[in-house]
Order: sequence, then C-alpha cells, then structure tokens
Amino acid sequence: MIIDTHCHLDDMCYEKDLDEVLQNAHAKGIEKFIIPGADPKTLQKAVEIAERYENVYFAVGVHPYDALSYDRTYLEKFATHPKCVAIGECGLDYFRLPESQEEIEAEKKLQKEVFIDQILLAKKLKKPLIVHIRDASLDSMALLEEYAGEEGGVLHCYNADEQLLKLAKRNFYFGIGGVLTFKNARKLIQVYPKIPEDRLLIETDAPYLTPHPHRGERNEPSYTTFVAQKMSELSGMSQDAIETLTTMNAHRLFGI
Repeated sequence: MIIDTHCHLDDMCYEKDLDEVLQNAHAKGIEKFIIPGADPKTLQKAVEIAERYENVYFAVGVHPYDALSYDRTYLEKFATHPKCVAIGECGLDYFRLPESQEEIEAEKKLQKEVFIDQILLAKKLKKPLIVHIRDASLDSMALLEEYAGEEGGVLHCYNADEQLLKLAKRNFYFGIGGVLTFKNARKLIQVYPKIPEDRLLIETDAPYLTPHPHRGERNEPSYTTFVAQKMSELSGMSQDAIETLTTMNAHRLFGI
C-alpha cells in the first residue's frame, strides 16, 4: 500500500474526473490521500472531498505565496475537523521576490510572521506540519527549531539541502516525489541515501511535478508507483518494502 501524503485533489483540473483519478490510484495500490491546505479559497472544497471519500484526508494552511490572505480564525474553523490531519502547507519561499530591497524585506517579514503563526497553531492543536521550503532553508530551519512542537511534520518536496537533515531529530520527515525521477535530480539522488529510513514519505504534489516517464502530463496519485520504484533502485530495498516502510511512516506521523 502507498499513501500519497501530498496531492492537491481540490485543484480544478480534477473537477470532471476525480472519481476516475482515485479509482486509478486504488487499482495501483494507493489507498490513502492527504490534500494539503495551500489556498484558503479551496479549503472548503478540500473538506467536502475528504467527507465524500473515506480514505481522503486534508490539512489546513496557507502557502507562503498567499501570505496576504492568511486568516487564522478561518483556518481554525476547519482545523479540528476529524479528517484534518495536519497544518500546512506553510513555510517560506524566496524564489520569487520583489525587486527593491525594501520590498524584499517586507515580503520576507510577512512570510515569516505567517509561518510562525501556523507553526504555533500546529503546536496548540498537537498536529504535524506540512512545510514548504524554497530557497529559504536557513530561515525555515531556524524558525522550526525555535517554534515547532514535538509533533514535527514533513518537509514537503524535500529540496536536498543536507542542513535540513538535522530536523529528523525533531520528528520531521522528508517528502519524496516525482523530482527524484528527473534526469537533473543529481543532488537529491546523492542526498537520498542519507535520509533516515524511518523519516521517508512518498508524495506526488499532484497535479504538479509529474514523474518520469509522464513528465509534461497532469500528475496524479497513481504515479506514486514511479517514485517508489526509483526509491527502491537507490536504496537496494524492494519496492514492496519501500511501500510498506513509507506507509508505516505516514501512519505514525499523521495518525491515519
């Protein structure tokens, strides 16, 4: 069994065929799914999907690009729902910053404030975090080390920064997705063996980051099998063992 720990099933691209997408995934052995909260505008839809399908869960959070729309009160309305398993995806993303130094500092300050508040919400509710980090490893690690609780979380789409491996000791896991199958994923392939086995999770980030050999197509949870296959090749473990390991890890972190 595989658990896709990060798939945006609330994306509009699945509106017409979500049943078929989930059926395809079940046929490939993907049994559970977690919809991360990224955009407050689609949160209600994520909740409705989780209520409709027994094996779909969701998280509440605001992506750093949407930090201006952050409303903790709104998130708290859904955070205690029985199928809400995490807070996020939240974090820091410095990939697209404004041009002026003043605007850059303001943007970073806003992202940090919103990230910290979501970390504290997770700590208050004793839920794990789903963390988004892009071009902001040091700042992200500093905030997690200072504010995160013992529930830990997952570094979604782990960026292969070895410094972040220190967070494994703080109960943080590492989400591995389609990037591992890319031809230009040399850094992640080199770092992958250094990730503790009991901290590995599988994800797709569907509909994004589609793995080889389906790059250029819409991603979907059934493609986690390609990720598991690549993890098997790199670790020397059988694919069945990888699937069992990552499923146990997901159960332990998210309590599902």
